Amino acid sequence: ESLSINLKSKLDKTQSHYINKVMRIKIGEKFSLFNQSGEYEAKVENKDKGVVEFSVIKKLRPADSVKEIWLAFTPIKLNYLNLMIQKATELGVTKFMPIITERTIVRKINEKRIKKIIIEASEQSNRLSLPVLDKLKNLDEFIKENVETTVIFGDLNSNNKKINIRKSDPICILIGPEGDFSLKERENISKLKKVIPLNINQNILRSETAAISMISIISYILLS
Repeated sequence: ESLSINLKSKLDKTQSHYINKVMRIKIGEKFSLFNQSGEYEAKVENKDKGVVEFSVIKKLRPADSVKEIWLAFTPIKLNYLNLMIQKATELGVTKFMPIITERTIVRKINEKRIKKIIIEASEQSNRLSLPVLDKLKNLDEFIKENVETTVIFGDLNSNNKKINIRKSDPICILIGPEGDFSLKERENISKLKKVIPLNINQNILRSETAAISMISIISYILLS
């Protein structure tokens, strides 16, 4: 929601529970609120049936200057997916793009659960902007929509181990399923105008390990 100095409002039940039971913040004490406009200091004014009523005191910091890093991935088993979403959020991914491929085993995602992990990881890592979660789509749709996008393709079969990217452009990291892309899919991906195949390790990495490693490498390059 919109935040501004002197705003008086209420937290929802989940946020109120976190303030009351986890952080144990009492009436008169302060806490931080954030959205894409920045971070604000707020004070608990009252608690009505467990719902926290607050007032915004001051702005602590403006919105971040965000580097656009997208992660295109295929759904994987729940625990590994949760870990990947959590760490990718902490590392600065701005958009998650779930895709279905020929060899994708898990073919559904729990959007509500993923968004909850995104919020918790954003709070934990002190970032202000929440990553966007795209709707699930197939690989062909992804390719059609990203013809002009710089796509860093995690490719174990590639001999390329270097990348040169423009820091101003959105960067999309593409990670394959547990059984890798099919030959036909690899050929279609290679037709993207700005695709960069990249081999980051001589070993075969799990999908979540490959994603976290690739994001770390790209984040470092963009910050340096």
